[in-house]
Amino acid sequence: MSEKPVILWFRRDLRLSDHPALADATALNRPIIPVYIHAPEDDGTWPPGAASRWWLHRSLVSLRTRLKERGLDLVFKTGPTVHVLKELAAETGATALCFNRRIEPAARQVEATLATQVKELEIRGFHNDTLFEPGTVLTRSGQTPYKVFTPFCNACREAPDPPRPNPLAKKPRPFSGPVSSVGLDALNLMPETPWHTSLAEAWEPGEPAAQERLSRFVTAHLADYPRLRDRPDIEGTSQLSPHLHFGEISIRQVWWAVYTQPGDHAIFLKELLWREFARHVLYFFPHTPDEPFDPRFRTFIPRTDPASLKAWQRGQTGYPVVDAAMRQLWATGWMHNRMRMVVASFLFKDLRIDWREGARWFWDTLVDADLANNTLGWQWSAGCGVDAAPYFRIFNPVSQGTKFDPQGRYVRQWVPETAALPDAVIHQPWSAPESVLQEADLTLGKTYPHPITDHRKTRLEALKIWERIRS
Repeated sequence: MSEKPVILWFRRDLRLSDHPALADATALNRPIIPVYIHAPEDDGTWPPGAASRWWLHRSLVSLRTRLKERGLDLVFKTGPTVHVLKELAAETGATALCFNRRIEPAARQVEATLATQVKELEIRGFHNDTLFEPGTVLTRSGQTPYKVFTPFCNACREAPDPPRPNPLAKKPRPFSGPVSSVGLDALNLMPETPWHTSLAEAWEPGEPAAQERLSRFVTAHLADYPRLRDRPDIEGTSQLSPHLHFGEISIRQVWWAVYTQPGDHAIFLKELLWREFARHVLYFFPHTPDEPFDPRFRTFIPRTDPASLKAWQRGQTGYPVVDAAMRQLWATGWMHNRMRMVVASFLFKDLRIDWREGARWFWDTLVDADLANNTLGWQWSAGCGVDAAPYFRIFNPVSQGTKFDPQGRYVRQWVPETAALPDAVIHQPWSAPESVLQEADLTLGKTYPHPITDHRKTRLEALKIWERIRS
């Protein structure tokens, strides 16, 4: 039996259960060296944003603890990745590298470079982040990728069931030799400003918290998901997205936890397939994080309006449901999916500011900032992506608030300036009589801003723009 160690490279898979690379490394029955390499350059033009770095730091603390319970020490290194892995192999005598693959363009390029430049290691990569291996769900011709969600979803449902999650691997063998490592703090993941303190009040990163959240959702909220999933004022969604992004729980674990429950849970499973579709699109169309999929939108000239962009970012647009969502994002690093569509439509179609400005803001402030999901979501809302919402679908922030936050609880929570307004006017304070505003102690333009744009006018202007783009 060879005693040459195996490098177990953790990436966006910060868990121990249902972890193909860990299972493979353990099955080799050789000493294991777990390593996390912080190399933002490996993410190309999309290195982790501030909220993601906070989550990553906390998640690595949790992973290190979990590994110690199984006798392993997590090694921390700083990039570039290929150079680090070559040095680590030389330092320890390792002859194999086990890792789980990623689908982001820059990460895939790193994997390709490994295959050609790291000859001293046996490269053992595994499928991990999707239910179906990227590139295997194709149109009936078997040669082209799907560009519309519904047939993609149907094809996934017609395919054999995704593999069941693997049990936790047997106890691995630790490497007893010396290994150089930097401290976790040397990765400089924690934000310099203390805004992230509120994130810690809202979230607990790590695999145990992910498993607990999944269990709580399945037992307490899954049955009501179809009825409550669009309500931002009620806890009706799983909120598993950051745990899934960092791989603290696998998509297969979530799928099978829901799939095996009594009842019809097709709506939630369809949302998991939407996540699958986002990865499918990014895999086949790697330019979409930076360019519209629909080339006609390359002729669109967005407005440059720093003041309006800042008002949107800070939740000061004068439209309460938009402001509530943006303030929730700033305070918690997360936003309800219905609200993501509302604020994205408002930025691009009401303010006519480049959708990429919004995508970048989400990237920096979301704890679940995921390149595939973020890209598909913004291009869907902007009307320029695959299977996008038609450009002429322009969300009305007043009617969206009235429909999905009917008692104004969501707005009152995040926009307390409006809390004393009656339900009838809380989503459009400018329509309230002066006496009502005075009774609510609200002064438009002072305690709460006037609307920064007139939705009725901007909607008509957006439709004219669409006619020009289409023709």
